[in-house]
Amino acid sequence: MVDLRQQYLSLQPQIDATLQQVLEQTHFIMGANVKAFEEEAAAYLGCDHAIGCANGTDALHLAMLALGIGPGDEVITTPFTFIATVEAIAYVGATPVFVDIDPSTYNIDINALEDAITDKTKALLPVHLFGLPTDMAAIQAIAKNHQLRIVEDCAQSFGATVGGKQTGTMGDIGCFSFFPSKNLGAYGDGGMVCTNDADLAEKCRMYRSHGSKVRYHHDVIGYNSRLDEMQAAVLRQKLPHIDRFNEERRRVAKHYCEAMASLPIQLPLQAGLDDQTESVPVFHQFTLLTDQRAAIQKALSEEQIASAIYYPIPLHKQKAIRGQMSGDAHCPISEDYSERCLSLPIYPELPGESIDRIVSVVKGALSAS
Repeated sequence: MVDLRQQYLSLQPQIDATLQQVLEQTHFIMGANVKAFEEEAAAYLGCDHAIGCANGTDALHLAMLALGIGPGDEVITTPFTFIATVEAIAYVGATPVFVDIDPSTYNIDINALEDAITDKTKALLPVHLFGLPTDMAAIQAIAKNHQLRIVEDCAQSFGATVGGKQTGTMGDIGCFSFFPSKNLGAYGDGGMVCTNDADLAEKCRMYRSHGSKVRYHHDVIGYNSRLDEMQAAVLRQKLPHIDRFNEERRRVAKHYCEAMASLPIQLPLQAGLDDQTESVPVFHQFTLLTDQRAAIQKALSEEQIASAIYYPIPLHKQKAIRGQMSGDAHCPISEDYSERCLSLPIYPELPGESIDRIVSVVKGALSAS
């Protein structure tokens, strides 16, 4: 699905040098690279505070803790996402409430969101799935009207913008993942929260490091969730290239869309590909919908071409989540899409001839079905 080696080779001298420097300095936890990356990431995103942590799941957990969300509270989110989104809600004892997705975007259905709000609702947790930004203006308006907090799940959307604003900066807290395959990926696990609220930033810093502001002085029960120095060093080398990486992903997506426009499949929303929209996606995944998924996957596999299903079971149908819910969730679109979604390879270095080969296999599978 992604060739991480190609990106490493393009940056090998810088990455090798910075890792060697970390090894020689032997300051592996909360060193200079972590502080510098936090400052550089905040500057890139246009937010006041960026706080590194161990992974994207922890970023969401820290956000829940900082906002004081807990037992008896409800958090509204989407069932069509990775389980980490809802694990963070469960970790603090809150209840996930699922709203189905918009059929054109894969993101939470704004028109159905308000009907899910109750007197127990504490926060909205939109996910910018596959790198396509959610309608944050609408979410902000709903949150303001009902006095709710907003946590943005930006695990797949680093660098995506809406009206010139970065995802992660339009709610109370934005949460990022730096898993190696992400648009901005580390060489291990890594995550980050960002906010413009100094109090929330201080709480996130405290919770990520054993509930401590000053070493060995613990104000609350916290967690061990620090971004390590080597990952921060790698991320610092990659960050200056993120806009180019994302532009190349849009190139790949546009190539796919143009080459498969006539096929009997549903292509992802092409927002941002023609510069005629305020929403600029970053295509973490290229996900289409097809009734011939099994046939296409089989044909791709026979040609040693990777494909993936994100996600085969919506969260409200997952065994681990059903016990966390207060009642049944009606999400027929998510259920349908889980049966028909298929993601094709996409990464910045994917050449045009490889895209054409993938498309040819897809066409062959469809014509044979």
